[in-house]
Amino acid sequence: MTTDYVLEARAVGRDYYQGEVLVPVLRDTHIVVRPGEKLAVVGVSGSGKTTLLNLLGGLDDPTAGTVMVCGTDWQQLSVSHRASWRNKHVGFVYQFHHLLGEFSALENVALPCLIGGASVAEARQRAQQLLDKVGLADRVQHKPAELSGGERQRVAIARALVTSPSVVLMDEPTGNLDPGTAEVILDLLLELNQSLNLAFVVVTHDPAIAARMDRQVNLINGQLVELEAAVV
Repeated sequence: MTTDYVLEARAVGRDYYQGEVLVPVLRDTHIVVRPGEKLAVVGVSGSGKTTLLNLLGGLDDPTAGTVMVCGTDWQQLSVSHRASWRNKHVGFVYQFHHLLGEFSALENVALPCLIGGASVAEARQRAQQLLDKVGLADRVQHKPAELSGGERQRVAIARALVTSPSVVLMDEPTGNLDPGTAEVILDLLLELNQSLNLAFVVVTHDPAIAARMDRQVNLINGQLVELEAAVV
């Protein structure tokens, strides 16, 4: 394995037990992502897309195989070192924003920096810069309940990017938005991919989103199948 990739999964499998029955979800899965690359993972509901994302982000361990981020094997890290490595190198954007309701937009975005050891002043400055970049300069003191769905997702995106991660993992990032807002958010994500040279792995069932990525893989019967190159 090399560090030419920000993300590598080699021969990854994941099984679960339902009672005494062993249920294989992923098997012999291979995936590599280069710096700045945009990859779509598509598949029907229940195909294992979210399971794969959790393995890639070190939130769960594979039953077989290896997952590496920036050359480091998740399974070789202690719990504390894994959390630190994740904070530094991986951002997450989910279908639901998962913002803290009692915190302002600025405080929500600054939190990963504070967890990573930044000073309050540095964390606030970086959070302000990201909120400016996602078009929320005038909404930084608003709490999630005071923001629209699209604005909350912009805050979630800023939070995912504030530590300058190597790769951002997204699980249906526009799934809870109306079509017009979803298009705006997707355009924003693509602009950030270009301007910040971030790698994206986007789990989606939406072919329109998948078509705007650099590559597409389809999760079929627990294995990834490479699709034809997307036309952007």
